[in-house]
Amino acid sequence: MKNQLTLLLALLFSGSVFSQAIGGATDPQAEDGIWYMYFGMNRLSDKISLHTEAQFRYYQTEGNFNQMLLRTGINFHVKPNAILTAGYAYIDTDPTFMEQGLEDGFFNGNEILEHRIFEQLILTNKVGEFLFEHRYRLEQRFIENTDLNTTDTKHRARYRLQVTLPLTNTFFLNFYDEVFVNLQEPLFDQNRLYGALGIRITENASVQLGYLKNHFSGANFDRYQVGFFFNPDFRKK
Repeated sequence: MKNQLTLLLALLFSGSVFSQAIGGATDPQAEDGIWYMYFGMNRLSDKISLHTEAQFRYYQTEGNFNQMLLRTGINFHVKPNAILTAGYAYIDTDPTFMEQGLEDGFFNGNEILEHRIFEQLILTNKVGEFLFEHRYRLEQRFIENTDLNTTDTKHRARYRLQVTLPLTNTFFLNFYDEVFVNLQEPLFDQNRLYGALGIRITENASVQLGYLKNHFSGANFDRYQVGFFFNPDFRKK
């Protein structure tokens, strides 16, 4: 157990040290940003649940707003190990990097607004103590640049392989890699590599403290992540 936790902490912080060593103070790639995230699966019946999600992303750990993402969807539990989802997301992005931080604006002067429709399939399986999750997602993205007064429609496919390993009844490790592929040029969009320590608070709630390497063509970003997961069950007993 001790060796596993030591390895996880080494992985989480090595990316931070490396990125600061190669970048300058005004380079957003040299900053360790942070994402605050909430995810919920609200079980309404044996076959139906409601997905709820909110994310607030920052260029720097001390602030400097980058993006707000709100997502919801209807989950269809077709089998114990298979879930189909249809949903919608609203994304408000400030693409400018400003050292002075929040005074330059949480929701002030954001330049890109996006309405997104998505379809998704999740398949799960266990191998020993390891829980594998395969997530396949298609996205139709309707993007508005408010400064340039332009609109665009883009299509994207995503695949995420996630592995969860329980350590005790309270603690677990979670890792994933997710690739984003555009259905128009350029083909490659981004790749996300993630590792986290999870803490079960109750039967339906947990917290994950993690680190994300977000790779784009010609750019790499390091992001701490604080995620809260709450999955209430509203089915009649």
